[in-house]
Amino acid sequence: MKDCCQFYIDGQWVDPAEVRNFTVINPATEEPISTISLGSGADVDRAVAAAKRAFESYSETSRDERLALLRRVLAVYQAKMDQMAETISLEMGAPISLSRKAQAPAGLGHLAEIVKVLEHFKFEELKGSTLMRKEPIGVCGLITPWNWPMNQIVTKVAPALAAGCTMVLIPSVNGSPTLVASADSLAAATTSTILDRGTSMRVGALQDWPALRKHSCTPCGTAFSLQP
Repeated sequence: MKDCCQFYIDGQWVDPAEVRNFTVINPATEEPISTISLGSGADVDRAVAAAKRAFESYSETSRDERLALLRRVLAVYQAKMDQMAETISLEMGAPISLSRKAQAPAGLGHLAEIVKVLEHFKFEELKGSTLMRKEPIGVCGLITPWNWPMNQIVTKVAPALAAGCTMVLIPSVNGSPTLVASADSLAAATTSTILDRGTSMRVGALQDWPALRKHSCTPCGTAFSLQP
């Protein structure tokens, strides 16, 4: 059984502030596949602070620098496709054929599309005598669900990276193994602190952290029922 109890914060895998383990079950076999940590507010505090620090420099990167990062992520993702498909198959109970043909490639396709969009995106546009400028909003708080994990993760993370934002990404408790695989891809592609995996969704509402300037929430199951 895989140990996925650490969080990716400030460019490294770190232990949670307190031990709150949760066993992820393969719904097809009802067998345990990994152990994750549910985390705590202290873990989110740490992740938000790290992402906020990273935003100061990452928000100032050029289009070419962001393109170079996304292309590195794309290359690492391609190299890890088999591992990604196997992980998705286990945590979703999906046929391995579906994971290989659709689930894992979905994230790759979105990454490739964001690269194409960013190549020609107009961050500045003159309208009459007014210069309209699109700037990074800040640290983003992202919640993703259990189903179609890489599709959901990449459609939130890739546009944020392209826009110059850093983020705290919080997965479904049942989708954490795939998030670990995606964080590994980012870690292999860059030494910068860009993505911080906070905790599971069970620690409370992201609105409790005012440093998060943008929220994108696609929850599942008990995400809201367990909020205070």
